[in-house]
Amino acid sequence: MEDGSGNGRPPATAAAWNFEPNGALLGLTALSVRGVLGRVKAGMAAGGGGDGGGGGGRAVIPMGHGDPSVFPCFRTTVDAVDAVAAALRSGEHNSYSSCVGLEPARRSIARYLSRDLPYELSADDVYLTSGCAQAIEIICSVLARPGANILCPRPGYLFHEARAVFNGMEVRYFDLLPESGWEVDLDGVQELADKNTVAMVIINPGNPCGNVYTSEHLAKVAETAKKLGIFVIADEVYAHLTFGQNKFVPMGVFGSVAPVLTLGSISKRWVVPGWRLGWIVTSDPNGVFQRTKVVESIQSYLDISADPATFIQGAIPQLIENTKEEFFEKTVDVLRQTADICWEKLKGISCITCPSKPEGSMFVMVKLDLSCLQGIKDDMDFCCQLAKEELVILLPGCAVGYKNWLRITFAIEPSSLEDGIDRLKSFCSRHSKPKVHRSLET
Repeated sequence: MEDGSGNGRPPATAAAWNFEPNGALLGLTALSVRGVLGRVKAGMAAGGGGDGGGGGGRAVIPMGHGDPSVFPCFRTTVDAVDAVAAALRSGEHNSYSSCVGLEPARRSIARYLSRDLPYELSADDVYLTSGCAQAIEIICSVLARPGANILCPRPGYLFHEARAVFNGMEVRYFDLLPESGWEVDLDGVQELADKNTVAMVIINPGNPCGNVYTSEHLAKVAETAKKLGIFVIADEVYAHLTFGQNKFVPMGVFGSVAPVLTLGSISKRWVVPGWRLGWIVTSDPNGVFQRTKVVESIQSYLDISADPATFIQGAIPQLIENTKEEFFEKTVDVLRQTADICWEKLKGISCITCPSKPEGSMFVMVKLDLSCLQGIKDDMDFCCQLAKEELVILLPGCAVGYKNWLRITFAIEPSSLEDGIDRLKSFCSRHSKPKVHRSLET
């Protein structure tokens, strides 16, 4: 009765089974913001901070995520909610949609994006996805072929790398230049590329850097892509969330120079990431993607993948048409206020350097000077100890390809942001190395 069944046979062991997991998945958590933040949060003591700080029942301050929707000052507009409610009540959106998405939704998004372009998009240029994350997944699957490589920014959003690696592509990193407002090192791009390079990724407005590219710089990016015979994947999920000197210019403006696949969603501008509605748009007036069958491949992938919820698709025309400009202006005004708070208060922390004031998105990158601190090994250790002692969550730079830097999210309530940076300052002060004073010789 060794196995409890009464048949006298020994229990089956793992070696007897004919399955095992896909090994490519086992290391991808390290490339996931969620995975890294999970590690940071794991050390937080239940009910408060740990050594030194003392939680005292204080609230956790989430400054490492990209989802401000829980804060009242970032609540979505009632117009968006009404659009979804109307779509549900109509009873017309309970069925499956077509694989590329409902035509009225695609047509509405095409008109919305065409406002900023020198040419008109059509519904046939738009493919709906379950958020921008699925858009990245689809593009990396479409591009994957033996030996192919893709160029990604460093620092950057490592979900691009995770999906590329999972699909067997090589990822090569070009640098963003902090001393030049995080512009692309275009000379570096040309040195990295070879005959197997298929595309380059840009993120504008920038995650994690908070930069916004000028039209002149984007034009140079397009010329570089054309010279290399590659296209541009423009991750524009933070489109129009700008509050500095540079205004948002879509990469699609330069689609006639080099073809562009534009990725976007309603997640950030409407502050509804949980609604999971994104898009891939072919910004390609010369029809390059048609001739190279990239469009056909996208359609084929969509045939075997899940669709965004049909009622959300059904709400899109009313959501876009009815949202008032005042809502967008209010969101940007709050981000401008919190970016100013972040910029000014970080100046008072000696072990942190902020190379440039953020002009867009919801983030800023700051450099960590470990030589000023004691008992801190690296950026991951810094964030784990900060979470444990002060209940403040930051994203370590290793999660965006920049070790010993930090990504700080300022898209939270202004009062919470001030409290969070004050706690960050206290933590740094508590862990600062004692200053050495030389005695004066007499």
